[in-house]
Amino acid sequence: MASALRILVPVKRVIDYTVKPPINKAKTGVETAGVKHSLNPFDELSIEEAVRIRERKGPLKVDNILALSAGPAKAADTLRTAMALGADRAFHIDVPESNDGGLEPLTVAKLLKSVVEKENINLVLLGKQAIDSDQGQTGQMLAGLLNWPQATQASKVDIKDDSGTIEVTREVDGGVETLRTKLPMVITTDLRLNEPRYASLPNIMKAKKKPLEKKTLADFGIENKRRLKTLKVTEPPPRQGGGKVEDVDGLVSKLKELGAL
Repeated sequence: MASALRILVPVKRVIDYTVKPPINKAKTGVETAGVKHSLNPFDELSIEEAVRIRERKGPLKVDNILALSAGPAKAADTLRTAMALGADRAFHIDVPESNDGGLEPLTVAKLLKSVVEKENINLVLLGKQAIDSDQGQTGQMLAGLLNWPQATQASKVDIKDDSGTIEVTREVDGGVETLRTKLPMVITTDLRLNEPRYASLPNIMKAKKKPLEKKTLADFGIENKRRLKTLKVTEPPPRQGGGKVEDVDGLVSKLKELGAL
C-alpha cells in the first residue's frame, strides 16, 4: 500500500513562447543572450496537476512536491515560480550556460533517476516536451531507467484508491486511451490536462521562504557526457506568396503550369 504521494516535477527554463529568437552567428543554435525566458509551458501543467492532486484530497495524500531544474543561475528564478505555483521545495542543479543546447535528454533522465532514488519519489510528473529542444524523450527514458510504468501525453490523471492505482487518459489518433497501473510511475503531461493558475502575490512572497537547495551533477554521480553534435542550424526558407485565379479553368491551368497536374 502506498502511504502517500511524493511527487517530483522537473521544470525547465526556456525561451518564452512569444519570442522568435534569431540564429546565433556560429549557426549552432538560437541566440539566448538578452532574450526573455520563462517556465516551459508543459512543465506548468505538471506543477498544476501535482497541486490539484493535493487539493482533491483523494485516497492518497500528497506528502511533498519537489521541483527540480538543471541550468545556470537564472534557473533559480524558474524554481521560485514553480514554488509560487505550489511546489513545496526545489533543487537547483547548477549547470553553466553553454551554446550546445544544455543537457541531453539521457543525461537529464539519469539525473532524475538518481534524485528519485535518493528522495524516495513514487510519482514523476513532467511535461511531454520542452519547447526549445522539442525532443520529447526524457520521460520515456526515465521510465526505462527506473523500470517503472509510464503514461505519456496525459489529458486526465485519476488516483483510484489508497493502494496507488492510477488511471491515466491520453489522446490518441481517433479517440482516447485509458491506461491503469500502480505506483510508482512516470506521467508526461499534455495541454488538455488542465489550465495552470497564475501565481498570486502572497504565494510569490511565500515562495521566497521555501527551501531551494543548490546542487551539482556530481552530487548525484552524473557526468555531462555529450553524445550528439549539432552540425548546423538554419532558418527555414521564406514562403512564397500565393496567387489568385478567376475560376476553375484558371486553377487547372495554373496547376498544370506548376507541374502539379
